[in-house]
Amino acid sequence: MKAITLLGSTGSIGTQTLDIVAQYPEKFRVVGLAAGNNVEMLAEQIQQFRPSIAAICASEKLPILQDAIRDLDYKPILLAGETGIVEVASYGDSESVVTGIVGCAGLLPTIAAIKAGKNIALANKETLIAGGPVVLPLIEEYGVKLFPADSEHSAIFQCLQGVPKGGLRKIILTASGGAFRDWATEDLVNVTVADALKHPNWSMGRKITVDSATLMNKGLEVIEAHFLFGMDYDNIEIVIHPQSIIHSLIELQDTSVLAQLGWADMRLPLLYAMSYPERIYTNWEKLDLVKAGSLTFREPDHKKYPCMNLAYAAGRAGGSMPAVLNAANEQAVALFLDEKIKFLDIPRCIEMTCERHLSNNCSNPSLEDILAADKWARREVLTVTEQLEARPQFISLPQNLRESENPIYS
Repeated sequence: MKAITLLGSTGSIGTQTLDIVAQYPEKFRVVGLAAGNNVEMLAEQIQQFRPSIAAICASEKLPILQDAIRDLDYKPILLAGETGIVEVASYGDSESVVTGIVGCAGLLPTIAAIKAGKNIALANKETLIAGGPVVLPLIEEYGVKLFPADSEHSAIFQCLQGVPKGGLRKIILTASGGAFRDWATEDLVNVTVADALKHPNWSMGRKITVDSATLMNKGLEVIEAHFLFGMDYDNIEIVIHPQSIIHSLIELQDTSVLAQLGWADMRLPLLYAMSYPERIYTNWEKLDLVKAGSLTFREPDHKKYPCMNLAYAAGRAGGSMPAVLNAANEQAVALFLDEKIKFLDIPRCIEMTCERHLSNNCSNPSLEDILAADKWARREVLTVTEQLEARPQFISLPQNLRESENPIYS
């Protein structure tokens, strides 16, 4: 039986992870749970899975949590705030920590878990996007393993099993294309929040659904793939695959291409990250290729998806620039969801913020540098929104990026 700790237990990743634990109680037990502010759900999870320790990030809700589990026949340690989340991440005998906290907030708990000698099932892409220069050396220093738990990088990881060192030639990330994959580019000027939240394939959280609509989610995954698998950005490609059956592919040195296929179900990559190297039998719906029908692919439209090129540019700039990109995107998306900026203002805010960070980009950032860059970028987005009207419309064609004298695009 593998002992696990779960960060972000009340979110989508967390609830699906606990579905797996409930289905396979002989395989997994829960040591720790950490949640954001859904105190009622966390209390129910404590009652069902009986962790040794639990934390709620919203400190003011700790008394509610204490009261909700007062009559339990055991007494878990209850903590609150960001320090409480960090303590849960490093606590006890858990072998693996599943990181489902959204955004850069997952960075510090993940680092704490690594320093406590725990393997990481990574469902929080921002940990590597923002913190890759710090996290990867710690993984090596503490001798722990990092298993990708999102569908695209899990697919790559699965395809790489048995591939000899040096055998990988290219990574191909598949993207659904988001809410606007069938819209004309010129119609994006009229996008509403409701439009952006209509994902054609599935229901997700508001922020990730907007990221899918801008294709920033795929750009961020490019940066994550660079850190996870050590591939140069020139060898990481994005392709639109509307059916979302192939979760990603790899091309080998001899031009062979391997793919991982399955119905869109986050439990699959989570289960593999939690159980690796074991393959656990499930009674989940099997992929029926006849039912799936045609699988189609197309090149992403760079003019429609400017955020994709910004992500490549920030990744190539390296240092603290990916942290700035990620933070600026989070802030800009939040402003869009609050209807304070337009949809097409999202990439403009990100571009302007990244440009202003160029002179301060740290080539070898410390954790303090990354956290400072993240905090600065969130403030800077609020500043640049005041200058959007004077800013020319964002131009995202690849040749324009290559011809720019701005070093972020070099």
